[in-house]
Amino acid sequence: MADALRTSRPTAAEVAYQRLRTMILDNHLPPGAQWLEAELALELGLSRTPVREAMLRLQQDGLVSVTPRHGMRVAAISPADMRDIYDVLESLEPKAAELLARRNLPEADLAPLLSACDAMETAIARQDRAAWAQADEGFHRGLAELCGNRRLAAMVMQVWDQSHRARMFTLNMRPLPERSTAEHRATLDAIRAGDAESAREMYRRHRQRGGAELIALIERSGLAWL
Repeated sequence: MADALRTSRPTAAEVAYQRLRTMILDNHLPPGAQWLEAELALELGLSRTPVREAMLRLQQDGLVSVTPRHGMRVAAISPADMRDIYDVLESLEPKAAELLARRNLPEADLAPLLSACDAMETAIARQDRAAWAQADEGFHRGLAELCGNRRLAAMVMQVWDQSHRARMFTLNMRPLPERSTAEHRATLDAIRAGDAESAREMYRRHRQRGGAELIALIERSGLAWL
């Protein structure tokens, strides 16, 4: 039992990666910020080797750029970047919805999506945008993880992470996301019914509408970078 616990404990590199990723996505490490490897190691209370490994992994995710002896710079996202990101999501996520519908999974396996929809509806009733955003992320993550295609899931989550800061930036600028919540529930109903074509098309329209709304808000804000 002790051996099993030891093997399941995350490595220092994994700890560094998860903590830095969270700090970037939550804007504690803002776009354009430059950090030396030694500074990050001190900030995290870790040695430099796992921090270096984490930085290289974050670079693969598109969240930072790493320069030898100069550490890492947090990547900024422009409105043009967001258009590209939503073009990718509009292609990949509807396919994930289609694949998941074709799997005809039992209700118990769809629990992450059911819980996410319930949580979104509760958050809307309470006008709790932060809770809604957390539930929304849970739905998208669950959709990717359950679709049955690991490569597609990895690609979706990488692009989703890159758009996180923009979604949080516009969260309080948008109308209360009642329509988005209803679209998630309708997609889930199609998945539960095994209706792959409807699931794909509903989610494609959801992604297209949501992307256009978010990009328009960013452009109206006048910010060139996020």
